[in-house]
Amino acid sequence: MSMVINTNMSAASAAKNLQSSQASLDKSLARLSSGSKITTASDDAGGLAVSMKMDAQIERFKAAKANIGNAISFTQAQDGYLKNMGSALDRMGELALLAKDGTKTDADRALYDLEYQQLSSTITDSAAKTWNGINLFSANALAITSDSEGGTFNMAGIDMTDVIADVGGDITNIANAGTALDNMKDAIGIIASSRATIGSNQTRLHSASEQIAVASENLVAASSRIQDVDVAEEASEFARFNILVQSGTAMLAQANQIPQNVLRLLQ
Repeated sequence: MSMVINTNMSAASAAKNLQSSQASLDKSLARLSSGSKITTASDDAGGLAVSMKMDAQIERFKAAKANIGNAISFTQAQDGYLKNMGSALDRMGELALLAKDGTKTDADRALYDLEYQQLSSTITDSAAKTWNGINLFSANALAITSDSEGGTFNMAGIDMTDVIADVGGDITNIANAGTALDNMKDAIGIIASSRATIGSNQTRLHSASEQIAVASENLVAASSRIQDVDVAEEASEFARFNILVQSGTAMLAQANQIPQNVLRLLQ
């Protein structure tokens, strides 16, 4: 073994090992402090790209689910108004039948018609209601987002045109009362059918929401496997690198003392 002064290969080797251990320790510390296995792009270039796309899709799933939640609220508002309209139609049918009584005068029927007209106005007003600027009752279907890629399905519209036409008469005489009674039966049938349509729309919306939740949950799990650090495993690595740094520092100090041995040859 040669003994030289200008070049200390032992120190150079110890310094190289110490530098490597220190870099690994720093990386382990960054992972533990951030909770992520990928703290820089060089840690896992492919994994970083895949996880970024997954994270973006997860956020789009959240937006789609929010849209479906709004659509569910929309249908609930529709059903609430239809329920009240159904109650009003029930009363209007009752008033029409009372007005059809031959023992009553037209003056009596005019009194019944006062309530009948108010209920009619209530139904007409309800049919014109909006939700966030969108007509609650329209023949037009609404496009509802169903996935993270912007796919949609059409939610059937609820048309109240015929109902409005049915409540447009009066019960001021027996003939009109008879016509009004038939119209109320027709209008109640439309309301019943419309509420059934709303129920089917809600079933579809809840199903779509559940599908998004399942897809999003599994996507989050996949992204986690790529990005999230296993704290127990990384803590073991941290301890190992910490020991290597300490021992490497001690050995570098020893290696730096080796050239001093040459002085003994010169004594």
